[in-house]
Amino acid sequence: MFLKVALLVVFFSVTVLVGVRFRGRAADVKGFVLGGRSVGPWLTAFAYGTSYFSAVVFVGYAGQFGWKFGLSATWIGLGNAFIGSLLPWVILGRRTRVMTRHLNSATMPEFFGKRYGSTNLKIAASIIVFVFLIPYTASLYNGLSRLFEMAFHVDFTICIIAMAVLTGVYVIAGGYFATAVNDFIQGIVMLVGICAIIGAVLSSKGGFTAAIAELAHVEDAGVSGTPGVFASFFGPDPIGLLGVVLLTSLGTWGLPQMVQKFYAIQSEKAIHKGTIISTFFALVIAGGCYFLGGFGRLFFPGVTGTPGGGFDAIIPAMLSGFSDLLIGIVVILVLAASMSTLSSLVMASSSTFTLDFLKGHIVKKMDDKKQLISIRLLIVVFIAISAVIAVLQYKRGIAFIAQLMGISWGALAGSFLAPFLYGLYWKRTNKIAVWCSFLFGSLLMVANMLFRDSFPTILQSPINSGAFAMLAGLIIVPVVSLLTGKPDKKIVDDCFSCYDETVTVKLSEDLGS
Repeated sequence: MFLKVALLVVFFSVTVLVGVRFRGRAADVKGFVLGGRSVGPWLTAFAYGTSYFSAVVFVGYAGQFGWKFGLSATWIGLGNAFIGSLLPWVILGRRTRVMTRHLNSATMPEFFGKRYGSTNLKIAASIIVFVFLIPYTASLYNGLSRLFEMAFHVDFTICIIAMAVLTGVYVIAGGYFATAVNDFIQGIVMLVGICAIIGAVLSSKGGFTAAIAELAHVEDAGVSGTPGVFASFFGPDPIGLLGVVLLTSLGTWGLPQMVQKFYAIQSEKAIHKGTIISTFFALVIAGGCYFLGGFGRLFFPGVTGTPGGGFDAIIPAMLSGFSDLLIGIVVILVLAASMSTLSSLVMASSSTFTLDFLKGHIVKKMDDKKQLISIRLLIVVFIAISAVIAVLQYKRGIAFIAQLMGISWGALAGSFLAPFLYGLYWKRTNKIAVWCSFLFGSLLMVANMLFRDSFPTILQSPINSGAFAMLAGLIIVPVVSLLTGKPDKKIVDDCFSCYDETVTVKLSEDLGS
């Protein structure tokens, strides 16, 4: 116990010290929210990756989908690396950085408001962000609680308070730059930790080959009658697997806490390096988590259906028999992942609500100092609300981690992905189409939460509904844009003029014509 507590104390001390050290960079709104748009490739890439993966993935998704799909769940990790990390950097990174700087927008709702010339769009987007990030944040606490109970046998409320307070301290003190530095440190912990855990789990089953052979003999008639299906290439449910891959991978393209990382990129070189670093990080972390979860059934011999304690108990059960040192590393890994994601979520939500909802609408005159105070206060409020929801959810068993995250991701990405992507590339996109995407994505996920049994079987899962919302948005936006009036030419020409600016580069970077 002393060893585990010592690791926690060191980790918490470092995160708080980083926040205090970089408090000077959070003296104004631009510095607090975007780090002065001067964040390098390593910090940006790790900030992107650590915001992506948390206890939701390590405990919730890895456990649930590893149990459902077996070893084929590794495809989810590969999708996260290439569709969720590589492609956004290539397709969105540069254009996002250029246009958001040109429009002087610090948040995704502010981008919508200026890109489409609609204050109401900005307000609606800010409300969607604030509302749907709360269940996601609540799921972070719950996932972490399972491991804390296993390792320390402490009340869940203590875990909630510690994580909430310490995350709040370094985010409020140092803003985005301190968050990015902590994300880098926490990312290193995650990389080392996941490699150590996978090695330990496979060793406990006699090595990789022996573990695969044992998994091939696992059967669950309620899932599939095919022998060895949990060790197969595509598993027992390829369609369901595809839905998870789409939601968890394509969803990052429309999540404000992810896309806003591109706002702060320092330079062109930072984009190239960041693309490689971010993809590698996702490959190791996501690929490792889902690969690990694929062996979950080996630790519940003879169990079919849902294991005792639910899907969220699978990963903690796999790790419960290991040494104190390894368990300590596991707790620090998941704590690092959760705190980095939590810091990203509260930054996105509080800055959005202040800059896009309160400023100029609720509070008519809001100078830089008042904006900073509001953002910091809202960080406290947001953390407190999500913590309360997490406790209630845990005590009453309202939903699994994956369901909470599926609702949040589905609503946010289903609403924002298509308008943001088309807004960067297609001049014909209009605000009517954006409204349709906002309404369809958010209302679909609310309906799924309230009237799930009335949905078609394939869409009853929040995961599949979220994936459907995103894909539908990619069709709705262009169709509605073509069927309705053209957008204001002056606004569109001004937005896209930033791409036509001439810059001079060395021949080593571009051979020219």
